[in-house]
Amino acid sequence: MSQIQKGILAPVPKQARYLSFTIEQRQSPVGSLRNLCKLADGDKTVVGLGQSLVRALGREIRGLEVFPSYTGAGFDVPSTPAALWCWLRGDDRGELVHRTRAIVQSVAPVLQLQHTIDGFRYKSGFDLSGYEDGTENPKGAAAVKAAVSVGQGTGLDGGSFVAVQQWVHNLDAFEAMTPHKQDHTIGRRKSDNKELGNAPAFAHVKRTAQESFNPAAFILRRSMPWAEAKQAGLVFVAFGNSFDAFDALLRRMVGVEDGIVDALFTFTRPISGSYFWCPPMKNRRLDLCALGL
Repeated sequence: MSQIQKGILAPVPKQARYLSFTIEQRQSPVGSLRNLCKLADGDKTVVGLGQSLVRALGREIRGLEVFPSYTGAGFDVPSTPAALWCWLRGDDRGELVHRTRAIVQSVAPVLQLQHTIDGFRYKSGFDLSGYEDGTENPKGAAAVKAAVSVGQGTGLDGGSFVAVQQWVHNLDAFEAMTPHKQDHTIGRRKSDNKELGNAPAFAHVKRTAQESFNPAAFILRRSMPWAEAKQAGLVFVAFGNSFDAFDALLRRMVGVEDGIVDALFTFTRPISGSYFWCPPMKNRRLDLCALGL
């Protein structure tokens, strides 16, 4: 689909940078967004707009909302809204640094850089726990169907919604588990990535089996590991034609349905959670006509 930001459907890159921005509400973001359109190609730089930024333009995007928060026994799932999100994709970390500088300068002073995360591809697409990530991702036409909005009208068709979370792993705790317990935490064998038929109900794969929902909750994952100083984990990124599938998955993970909490929470925790709308492309530029631009 030519309207979609190409980076959404492309495989994860070798290197990545995730930028989140706050908004200065006393000034119009129109100039900042027009400047950003000159830099964001939708391929090497994927862009998502938060609800506060859309509302600063006096507009609404149907389906765009604020990330939900949850608290359970021993865990929290926080909501950390942001105005703008940029996913910088590439092979050279230095080039990403310079691209970051250009974007930050182009949207200032109305949009201010709040947080930066450097991500990377581990092996051929693994989490730092050693398990393959995104095994259940839809492919081809199914991926487009899961990730891309259609039938919504001009300026909306070809768009996508994205859920973004930064997870911090306790790798010492995970590595202290027996291989058997690790496999039953994830629901797959690390050795061959096969799903365990006898995995317990709290295993991550059991909790998030996308076809087990009604309707099926298919999302397109584009997550990547991150590491900084003594901390490391996963930047979870999931694209959808709406937030419905992700909402269903997250509710089951935290045990809203049956009180069973996903075993992931035994060794990792989210420290952020944001929702964004990724506008479509037109003539190789972001199409912001739905926002009146």
